[in-house]
Amino acid sequence: MSSQPQGSERCRIADLRAGDGALIATWGDGAVAHIPFLWLRHNCACDECVVRQTAEKRFQLFAVAEDVRPCRFGVVASACGEGIAIEWPGGHSSWFDAGELKALLEGRKSPLRHWTHRFRPPRFDFRGFLHDDGTAAACIEEFLAVGACVLTDAPSAPDTVERLAPRLGPVREVLFERIHNVEVDPAGYNIAHTCEAVPPHNDMVSYNWPPSVQALHMLVNDCAGGETGIVDGFAVLRDLRRERPDYFDVLCAVPVPFRQFDEDNETSASCPTIELGTTGEVRMLRFSNQLMQRMPLCEPRLAEFYPAWRELARRINAPDVQARFRLEGGQVLLTAGHRVLHARAPIVGTGRRHLQDAYFEHDNVRNHLTLLRRLGRV
Repeated sequence: MSSQPQGSERCRIADLRAGDGALIATWGDGAVAHIPFLWLRHNCACDECVVRQTAEKRFQLFAVAEDVRPCRFGVVASACGEGIAIEWPGGHSSWFDAGELKALLEGRKSPLRHWTHRFRPPRFDFRGFLHDDGTAAACIEEFLAVGACVLTDAPSAPDTVERLAPRLGPVREVLFERIHNVEVDPAGYNIAHTCEAVPPHNDMVSYNWPPSVQALHMLVNDCAGGETGIVDGFAVLRDLRRERPDYFDVLCAVPVPFRQFDEDNETSASCPTIELGTTGEVRMLRFSNQLMQRMPLCEPRLAEFYPAWRELARRINAPDVQARFRLEGGQVLLTAGHRVLHARAPIVGTGRRHLQDAYFEHDNVRNHLTLLRRLGRV
């Protein structure tokens, strides 16, 4: 096939050749990809291989031999731009856009930005977030990057957090109230219902999959004290991994039992403090000193675990990592529940403080931003 390179150097394929079981593509900027023949055959996007109406795969990879290889291939230009054209045994043809292949080679870059005690959550107008797509997109982008933001000028009516569902996705149901009320209550089942300080933690660690987004809506805050604190847990883990990799590894491996209960419900889970993704990135920090139960004495790495847990707890509670501010009535704090830990200073005096919180899921928040972009509304 003839070669007609065009486009920017970054997306232009400068060289294409067959290797052992793969095409080797070199882009104009020097990037190289070894693309397995099976990958190429499996990801053909023609009408025969894909259900056009739903964009789902129709082709089954077992329909071709394990050692399948192209009969012909080359870099070609089409109306859609430059790409790789392939002819397979049996006469089937495939085409792959060079820019799309390059994007897959580069992968998704993490949007995370870490922070310390000087951080103040970015603020967005509550009504703008609900009714203006640009404001919603800007807020979600910041939330995905830093893990926390504040919505201002929200109504002080109970159950206002329900109104966030069109932007954040459906409320994640948990056993301890759909909309959880946090007030000083002598009969409360949680330390948050007392006047005591609440140390940094994330909620519902007694679930095997804790909620990944939390909305904390302050209806009224007339008390002294009770300042809100938040900690970027991923930043703490980044430093721990660099400085004490032995501690980090133990916390990734040893399961910790957590339990939360009231008169009507009980949840428990035993999971490692740190959960990693497939590429080794931190995807969840599970930390709640108050809900942690006794570690089983049969745990073979118990002696290794406690120094690591102690060091993590020390770092999480250090003043230089906790951003502190007062959450006023009519403000909603959104936090990424698997990343950001929240805390509260002691409540002083008898003034009323009423907080409601609800849970959502990170996937739904992120996907709402994707939809806004796809529809061209931002």
